[in-house]
Amino acid sequence: MKQIGSFGEWMEYVERESALLLFVKTDNCSVCEGLYPQVKALKVDFPIPFYTVNVAEVPEIAGQLSLFTAPVVLLFNEGKEYARFARFIRIEELKYRLGEII
Repeated sequence: MKQIGSFGEWMEYVERESALLLFVKTDNCSVCEGLYPQVKALKVDFPIPFYTVNVAEVPEIAGQLSLFTAPVVLLFNEGKEYARFARFIRIEELKYRLGEII
């Protein structure tokens, strides 16, 4: 997964890619650390770009995307948010939603 360094960089990816996934994490988050490898493994089956951002390092993205917890997985399709999964994420549901946009 490619690391996002700023909100502007994120906006460029959203405008350029037809579909993408954003994994949002924060510092000292054990749920984030446990979920990250599971989400990263989905990249093998779903040929869309996967990105990650640490909101402790890029707090502006949390405000702009209305993120109030971590982890959050966002799916974007055609420049718009398509699905949002927060905190305890069901991988099977995430797979289903990824299948809808590819």
